[in-house]
Formats: sequence, structure tokens, C-alpha cells
Amino acid sequence: QLVESGGGLVQPGGSLTLSCTASGFTLDDYATVWFRQAPGKEREGVLCLSKSGRSVYYTNQVKPRFTISGSNAKTTVYLHINPLKPEDAAVYICAVKARDGCPSASAQYDYWGQGTQVTVSA
Repeated sequence: QLVESGGGLVQPGGSLTLSCTASGFTLDDYATVWFRQAPGKEREGVLCLSKSGRSVYYTNQVKPRFTISGSNAKTTVYLHINPLKPEDAAVYICAVKARDGCPSASAQYDYWGQGTQVTVSA
């Protein structure tokens, strides 16, 4: 099971850290990706942490504002966002895949969380 947390209402220019926590397995056995979906838009890949620890960006829009890291306990992957822009508002969803690599296609991922809402507004 994957559970996201850390979303909320943040002013433009603020920062946020989202968490993707696994239960029943450790994330070092998986590549972990963050997707986001804004109202009326398609789901898009944001950033992935490969099994080897490499960060893979899917869009230049989030460089270098978004970074990804994993916990020492290997149960949580974090998405750090700083600074936030209004266009970052979306539901952020994490997913994992057992085979290494970070494809952008969501169908390649094995397990999904429910998502956490990020709202950016003054």
C-alpha cells in the first residue's frame, strides 16, 4: 500500500514536502515516481527516483524547483517543492514499479497511492 501526505494550501513562493509512504514493502526495491493531475488536464509525470538513486525529470517546468529523495528507512520517498507556483496546483500521486527505470507512461507502474491535493493560492 502507498499513502501520500503533505499536501495542502500554500501561497505562491512557498515550499512543500510531499511524502509517499509504503507499507508491507520497502521502496529501495522499486522505482518511485510522482505524477500530478490538475483539473481538466491529463496526468503528467513529474519526477522519478530510480532504484539506483537517480533522479529523472519528465518536464523542465519543475527544474530545479522540485527534488526527490528517499528516507533512510527506505519506506518513504519525498517530493520537495520550492518555490511553488500557481501552475503547480494539482493532485500529486505516487506510484512504484518493481523493474528499474523510470518510464513516463503510467501504465508501466505496478502500485499507486490515492493522491494528495496541492493548492497554490494567495
